[in-house]
Amino acid sequence: MDALDDLDLRVSGCRACPRLVDWREEVARTKRAAFADQTYWGRPVPGFGPPDARLLIIGLAPAAHGGNRTGRMFTGDRSGDVLYQALYDVGLASQPTSVAVDDGLELYGVRVTAPVHCAPPDNKPTPGERETCRPWLVQELRLLRPTVRAVVVLGAFGWQATLPALAEAGWRVPRPRPAFGHGARVGIDGSDGSVRGGGPEGLELFGCFHVSQRNTFTGKLTPAMLREVLSTAARAAGLGK
Repeated sequence: MDALDDLDLRVSGCRACPRLVDWREEVARTKRAAFADQTYWGRPVPGFGPPDARLLIIGLAPAAHGGNRTGRMFTGDRSGDVLYQALYDVGLASQPTSVAVDDGLELYGVRVTAPVHCAPPDNKPTPGERETCRPWLVQELRLLRPTVRAVVVLGAFGWQATLPALAEAGWRVPRPRPAFGHGARVGIDGSDGSVRGGGPEGLELFGCFHVSQRNTFTGKLTPAMLREVLSTAARAAGLGK
């Protein structure tokens, strides 16, 4: 087991936020009628992708009947349908769908994670829950430090979580901290000098509207807009077309 596998295992056993624990487990018990014959994951959902990823995608939190059901980020819900179709379209995924952990999907140089690993009520974790969960993101960033060269953040909530996590993991985040916006691109320098044993390389940070149904159904985020951000980030990371 490598270090990232070990981290994922520890993430999946976390019970630090009582409200989220109660909610994710209640959803797993009651289920949605369409999935009544399925056994829900009902635990924190770890990141997904290779340990040497050059591109990291950071969302918000697992969906109650998506990742909380399947055990994999953005898997089994409409937001995931949009994201993985776009990743496939730009050459970063082996298939355009993500429906179950055993569906054969592979990501090419990409890892997908979130600042909150438990499904929250109404898809809205609190800022306090985000802060409680942040050490997991910091550890994930530190483990990816040798290879990661670009980060795409889906939505303002994730952006607000990612900037301090990058700083804590050893990157030099600009001050004042850059604002979120779709299409935002910020160069993040390497080590701030606080990381023992040498700091990370720099990376490019990209903002993208979240792939929520509210954004995709209204056209605030179109497939073309998502593909553009992902393909630009992939090039910055040395991946894709």
